[in-house]
Amino acid sequence: MTEKVEVVTFGCRLNLAESQAIRELAGQGGERGLVVVNTCAVTAESTRQARQAIRRLKRERPEARIVVTGCAAQIEPQEFAAMPEVAHVMGNAEKTRAVSWSGFTQKVNVAPIGEATRRGNAPAPVLSSIEGHTRAFLAVQNGCDHSCTFCVIPAGRGGSRSVAPEAALTQARKFVETGHKEIVLTGVDLTSWGHDLFGAPKLGQLVRLLLRELPDLARLRLSSIDCIEADADLLAAFAEEERLAPYLHLSLQSGDDLILKRMKRRHSRADSVAFCAALRRLRPDMVFGADLIAGFPTEDEAMAALSLALIEDCGLSFLHVFPFSPRPGTPAARMPQVAPEVVKARAAWLREAGDEAFRRHLAARVGRSLSILTERGGMGRAADFTPVRAPGLAPGLLLSGRALGVSGGALEVSFSS
Repeated sequence: MTEKVEVVTFGCRLNLAESQAIRELAGQGGERGLVVVNTCAVTAESTRQARQAIRRLKRERPEARIVVTGCAAQIEPQEFAAMPEVAHVMGNAEKTRAVSWSGFTQKVNVAPIGEATRRGNAPAPVLSSIEGHTRAFLAVQNGCDHSCTFCVIPAGRGGSRSVAPEAALTQARKFVETGHKEIVLTGVDLTSWGHDLFGAPKLGQLVRLLLRELPDLARLRLSSIDCIEADADLLAAFAEEERLAPYLHLSLQSGDDLILKRMKRRHSRADSVAFCAALRRLRPDMVFGADLIAGFPTEDEAMAALSLALIEDCGLSFLHVFPFSPRPGTPAARMPQVAPEVVKARAAWLREAGDEAFRRHLAARVGRSLSILTERGGMGRAADFTPVRAPGLAPGLLLSGRALGVSGGALEVSFSS
C-alpha cells in the first residue's frame, strides 16, 4: 500500500489551496494509503466527473482508501457514501481540521455547513507550498452570502467568512520566505472579504497591506472577482501598484439584463462594460477574463447575442464558458429550460468567439517586453496572464523577455540574459 497521501482536486483555486492543507494534515495525522478526492459542485458535470474519477481510481488502485470531500460531498454526502469505491466522506468544514485526519470513526463526517458559518472567521491554512504549482494560492475568504438562482455553492460552503488581515499577512510572508515570486489571493466571493471583520475593511485594504508589508513579493494576483463589489481602494491599487498583476477574471455570467435579473446577479450589463472601461483608464495594460453561462433558462437568441457582444464590449481576452446545467433544488432548475442542443450550440458559439479574442490578444503582444514567471512543463505566464513558452527553464523564475511571435496558443519569447 502506498505511503503517500494523494489528493485529486476538482474545481476552483480555493479547492487547490485546501487540497494542500489536506495533504499536510492527513500526513501529520499518520494516515497512509489514502486517495482524497476534493470535489466541485459548480455544475452537474463537475459532480459527474468526480464520480467517474472515483471509479477509475479504485479500478487502478484497489488497495487505496478513497476519501471524498469538497462541495459535492458536502451537498450529497449519502450519495457518495453509497458508492462501493468510497471508504469515507468528509464535509467542507471538516476537511481542513487536523482532528478529522487523526483517525476515521465513521464513514460520513459531514456537519451542516451553517455550523461553520457560526464559528466565525475562516482559518488561514498553514501551507508550505502548493504541490505542482509555482505560484502560491492564499485563501482569504470562504463561503457566499448571495443567492444566485443557478448556484449551489452556498449549500456547499456556507456563509461568507473572512481571514483576518494579520493571519493573511503571516501566511503570505511564509510564502515569500519560501521563495514564491507570486501570490494569488483567492476565495469563493473574494470581493466580499472583510465584511464580517471589525471595521468592515474592503479587499483593497488587504491588497495594500500585503504589498506594503511584503516589499520582496514580486507579484500579487487576484483570482475571480465580482465587479459590482470592487471598492475604490482596490481600483486605485491597480493604478498605483505595479506589483499588482494587471489581470482580473470577472464573474459576469450573461450580457443580458433580464437574464442577469433572473440569475439574481447584482450587476447589470452596463455595470460590466463601465467597470472594464474604468479600470483600463486607470491601468491601460489591464486584461480581463470572464465566466459566461450559455443557455440559461428563458434565454432567447437576442439575449444570447448580447452575451456574445459582451466579449467585444468589455474587451475580454480569456473566456470560461459554462453550458447551463440545472442543479436540483435551485430556482433556475424550475424555470423554463432551453433545449439541450441549443445550449450546446450557444456554448460552442461563445467558445469560438472567445478563442478568436484570445488569438487577437496574443497577436497584440508580439514585440512587447514582458515580465514572466516560469512554470513547470516549459511554460510560463506574463503579468497579464498571457501564456508563454519557456523551454528548458526551471520553474519559479521571474524573468524579462520580448515576445517574438505566437505558436500553439502561447507566445514565443526571447528572454533577457
